[in-house]
Amino acid sequence: MLSIILIGFSLAFDALAVSISSGICNRNLKTFYVVRGSFFFGAFQFIMPVIGWFLGKTFVVYIEAFDHWIAFALLSFIGGKMLIGAISKNKEKTTGKNIDIQNIGNLFILAIATSIDALAVGLSFSMVNQDIWIPALIIGSMTFVLCFFGFEFGKKIGLAFENGSQIIGGLILIGIGIKILLEHIL
Repeated sequence: MLSIILIGFSLAFDALAVSISSGICNRNLKTFYVVRGSFFFGAFQFIMPVIGWFLGKTFVVYIEAFDHWIAFALLSFIGGKMLIGAISKNKEKTTGKNIDIQNIGNLFILAIATSIDALAVGLSFSMVNQDIWIPALIIGSMTFVLCFFGFEFGKKIGLAFENGSQIIGGLILIGIGIKILLEHIL
């Protein structure tokens, strides 16, 4: 259960970073938009692992012998990508126009973009025979709550927290990937 909670936190960090940035850029963001934005991020973080899990279950008979390596590679790739994005000096800074969650089109795109890694996590869960419904509910709920507070937090402070959250999330995903690999090897 601790692994699922850690995965939930790490997956929520991208959406949290977006919600904080959106709060910073839209200091007068009304409660309706905060709740709607949090719901979108949470809903996509719920549904993407479910989709990944069903895709994985379809193909699991073909990959059972090396599924732990795939789970390790996927989680390490996602975690590494988060680390590189957070550390990279050439990272493009998001402007207020790009993170305006009052526009439903922007919100939809941001919710998809921040939940793609959850698809890979769902695929990884299917490969290690982890049930998906409770983890997906935890991941989605955690994302909703964190984003809700992220919007409010963002209205009050600067951007300094954004990169730190991605680094923590990336390290957690890589650590969980290593844990899965070691459990199957040992």
